[in-house]
Amino acid sequence: MNKTIFNKVLVVEDIDSINIAVTETLKSFEIANIEYVKYCDEAFSIFKKANEDGQPFDLIVTDLSFLDDQTDINLKSGEDLIEAVRNLQPSIKIIVYSIEDKSYRIQSLFENHKINSFVHKSRISIEELKTAIQLLSSNGKRFYSPAIISILEEEPMHEITTYDVKLLTLLANGIPQDKIDVNFQEMGVKPNSKSSIEKRINKLKLFFKANNTIHLIAIAKDMGIL
Repeated sequence: MNKTIFNKVLVVEDIDSINIAVTETLKSFEIANIEYVKYCDEAFSIFKKANEDGQPFDLIVTDLSFLDDQTDINLKSGEDLIEAVRNLQPSIKIIVYSIEDKSYRIQSLFENHKINSFVHKSRISIEELKTAIQLLSSNGKRFYSPAIISILEEEPMHEITTYDVKLLTLLANGIPQDKIDVNFQEMGVKPNSKSSIEKRINKLKLFFKANNTIHLIAIAKDMGIL
């Protein structure tokens, strides 16, 4: 039997068989308190109450994508949940357990959401999850599944910013270019003038060698930015 510094763990996964496998893995480390839920909103509610009761979780193991079979969802993805729990408990340890393989999204999880480890779901992912837990518990080291190391070692896209991603996302969602300024103003995103937005879109077209806006969105999706 292995032991860790983690005594209370929250597992967030909407597939029962995976939930069971992750829970059994955690039990092998003699973790005393393990809870698992299928929805991000429910997970955050449990997480928040634990903090209010003075019995916070030590670790969260979460997927990124969840079936949209509920109404009135506030937290729609693992990223939303991670951001919410980080705001409430910045020191919480987080392991993402996902099939995600888009380079930008994985890099963003480490750089913007400060996750501790990423385990890529595969035939050997349970063993990798064990390694991630051991490393995080023993010396706080990050773990990256071998399957994504090459992705993380890619040349960083310094020219692509969070601003660009928000801009491309609005375009991909069908928001007309001349309406994006209003959306940015409501979101508190700057610069948000029509001229600055137009200039940035033109720069992105040049950078990606896109013929038009539709082509730009297609390229961004192919590259995993969206």
